[in-house]
Amino acid sequence: MKAIGGQNIGLVWQAEFLKLLRQENYAEPLKESVRKDDWTKAMTSVVVATCQSLGWQASAKGYPLPNIGIRSSEFLALDVTAFANTFDGDQQWEFPIAVMELENQPDRINYSLWKVLCIRAALRIVFCYCRSPSDRIHTITALRDRVIRPMPISDRIAITGETLVVVGSRDELAIFPSGFFKWWELDTNTGNFEIF
Repeated sequence: MKAIGGQNIGLVWQAEFLKLLRQENYAEPLKESVRKDDWTKAMTSVVVATCQSLGWQASAKGYPLPNIGIRSSEFLALDVTAFANTFDGDQQWEFPIAVMELENQPDRINYSLWKVLCIRAALRIVFCYCRSPSDRIHTITALRDRVIRPMPISDRIAITGETLVVVGSRDELAIFPSGFFKWWELDTNTGNFEIF
């Protein structure tokens, strides 16, 4: 588990993310996009800004990294890839510090979790949303049962870094952002998702 200033990386990232969502220029577009069932562009903006606030370089659709000579902004077909160091033309490729998937199609959430688990990073986050608060539990249960439990125990406990799943609920928009998002962390020892 990588620490930033003595705190775990997930908690630091979460605090910065929620701080940005208290700003109207990030909160309003995201709330409006949830109402329209199309949150990817607004969510990408907040996720990239969070990474940048932490001093990381983030690459995503519409947010290319300068000075690397690669035209793709979605490295490894991931929605957001963040690097702790800046690229300066001569720099060697490094493992990302964080990777994120932003999924608004319920049938692809399992795939998104599997995808980020395949990447070596200090922090992995899958963002998704559902209609009601009770659907959140079904989402987390499905992720555990369809992605984590079928994994051999030796593979599961070998996962390094932190893996978070953040589930928004459209029915909780009135208490955005604190009530809208619920956070879970994968416990690689038990194979369960714990409230984060």
